[in-house]
Amino acid sequence: MKLGLHVADFTWPNGPAKLGQDLRRIAIAADEAGFAKLSVMDHVWQIGVVGPPENDMLEAYTALGYLAACTSRVELLAWVTAVVYREPGLLAKCVTTLDVLSDGRAWLGIGAAWNEEESRGLGLPFPPTAERFERLEEALQICLQMWSDDESPYEGKHYNLTRTLNSPQSLTRPHPPILIGGGGEKKTLRMVAQYAQACNLFAGPDLERKLDVLRGHCEALGRDYDEIEKTVMYPMDPGPNGENVDSILERLRELAGLGVAHAHSRCPAQNTIPTIELIGERIIPEAARF
Repeated sequence: MKLGLHVADFTWPNGPAKLGQDLRRIAIAADEAGFAKLSVMDHVWQIGVVGPPENDMLEAYTALGYLAACTSRVELLAWVTAVVYREPGLLAKCVTTLDVLSDGRAWLGIGAAWNEEESRGLGLPFPPTAERFERLEEALQICLQMWSDDESPYEGKHYNLTRTLNSPQSLTRPHPPILIGGGGEKKTLRMVAQYAQACNLFAGPDLERKLDVLRGHCEALGRDYDEIEKTVMYPMDPGPNGENVDSILERLRELAGLGVAHAHSRCPAQNTIPTIELIGERIIPEAARF
């Protein structure tokens, strides 16, 4: 099993004037500690489970470009991109640019979006749920077409592109891996089976059932279930002296037994660098054995 680090909180003691330096230190620490993926949220306001909307929040793809310059090996993505915040042609260019500038370390993490408050607040599109899922599927099709040799027009219900030219192309071929976030059983997991290289679910009591649903979609579409990377959001707080390491490893072992290959944890707000280093020293090497 591999581990990833999710940076969701940018309200740090040194304030915006030092935010770039603080973020750089976190990125370098994660890179050196052996985390497989480093991500940021695609939100324009802070979300309620982290803090009030007035807290500091960085735009995702600008931040990822900065993180690409700060690191050398860790894979980079938005966890996950809100499909309606950018036109799909521009999104494909964003991810391609990140892939080229990071020497092939970009992923496309994407979902149907959910935060109506921030969308309305900044005038971003936020159509009804059914339409957002339609747009998600069209966006996936457009990105895949732009990452191919096909420059023909794309005509969908919501998006129309007259020429899907993408130059330069991504370094990762045939395309940057796609991770679809969400556990919707009829639409989201079906799209995972059809288009994605990874899914992201929560490490809750319904995880095994969600994976069974994904397996069923794969069987219906003729997709190899085992080639899809199963990821979960799983907060890891090893404690200042590592007192929680054993219980974390036991839970990771259980998740691996269900087929989970990647656990993604939110960056701690306190003792950030020591916690990242502790996870790198005591959890990442052991989890790699699962």
